[in-house]
Amino acid sequence: MTAATSDAILARMMALHPKIIDLTLDRVWRLLAALDNPQDRLPPVIHIAGTNGKGSTQAMIRAGLEGAGLTAHAYTSPHLARFHERIRVAGELIAEPDLTAVLDECYAANSGETITYFEITTCAALLAFARTPADYTLLEVGLGGRLDATNVIDKPAVTVITPISLDHQQYLGDTLAKIAAEKAGIIKRGVPCIVGPQTDEAMEVIEATAARLGAPLLAHGQHWHVHEERGRLIYQDETGLRDLPLPNLLGAHQVQNAGAALAVLRHLDLGDAAYEAAVTNAFWPARMQRLKTGLLVEAAPRAELWLDGGHNAAAGVALADVLAKLPPRPTHMICGMLNTKDVRGYLAPLAERADSLTAVSIPGEANTLSADETAAAANSVNLPATTADSVAEALAAIVARDPLARILICGSLYLAGNILREND
Repeated sequence: MTAATSDAILARMMALHPKIIDLTLDRVWRLLAALDNPQDRLPPVIHIAGTNGKGSTQAMIRAGLEGAGLTAHAYTSPHLARFHERIRVAGELIAEPDLTAVLDECYAANSGETITYFEITTCAALLAFARTPADYTLLEVGLGGRLDATNVIDKPAVTVITPISLDHQQYLGDTLAKIAAEKAGIIKRGVPCIVGPQTDEAMEVIEATAARLGAPLLAHGQHWHVHEERGRLIYQDETGLRDLPLPNLLGAHQVQNAGAALAVLRHLDLGDAAYEAAVTNAFWPARMQRLKTGLLVEAAPRAELWLDGGHNAAAGVALADVLAKLPPRPTHMICGMLNTKDVRGYLAPLAERADSLTAVSIPGEANTLSADETAAAANSVNLPATTADSVAEALAAIVARDPLARILICGSLYLAGNILREND
């Protein structure tokens, strides 16, 4: 079988609902019932919601579990280069024949009923997980939490809420409190919830939800603490202190994400090998990823190429912090964003860290912001900007005038996926 087999089924699935996003669980419950409820046959579930850091936190938890000699299923979205990245079965990306089989089975069981692409593919992931033994299942929320297609587990082992900020307001609400209420929808009665750093507004909502459901909270700043000290990560909770290497994922925000992952692993009492592996073995593409090989690297052999898929104001702050801590070097951005994002909010903190920005449209994305609009937003926050027809054209222009530059390709996971495919 070839990748086109699953691609063809996925293309058919896209046509099953007129909207890409339509938050409700009714369609998911219907299809899961037709599939004999695979969500009830999963290994213990760790369910992760939040605005920022969900994927990185999941990657660190998985690295920790594997460091303890355990296996884990993992579900994440969106994918970057291939759909298979969304479904990791017992530690391995799902094989093409297995993906084709579960997609085909879900498509048949749905019987042509209305269902979104994310909903039916989430059901396919749960079906694949239910059929393969593993020690744990890691489920990352797609959007929100309360009505997300992953929110079908009655009794997870633990839930996790990473930092909450403004994003997807058109679906989740226009205040932090409203968004937090959606994220807190994954909290289950009596199930411990690990909570990363939050604003007071978001934390009040999370605490109220947990109190109503009798769910024990293990919250950053109250029950666990994490910080960097002399080039090490220091984690402390009521059971003691751990002195660990800094996360191999770059950025101060990754210290906080590591703290949440460690809180989960400590709650599961997995031991020092798990804690060390969580911070040293995690890999999460397009999160300040250094590109060291590939066609784009060959086109700019003396430059330093980085790729990041962050796309909201909080991600802009985190990215600016990473750039501030790198060795000094002329820094130029190539940026493409979606028209649903707070572009100025994302770019404002980066204006102090970059010498220029070249704006591009995201290839193949109907909701891309035009290069002209992105450039205008950059200029409005005093980040000198021009446009280019493609990343390759932008890269060539930057290298022609500054061959030793640091070049950061950023603004969208969809752009990052295009780059990983183009660079392969």
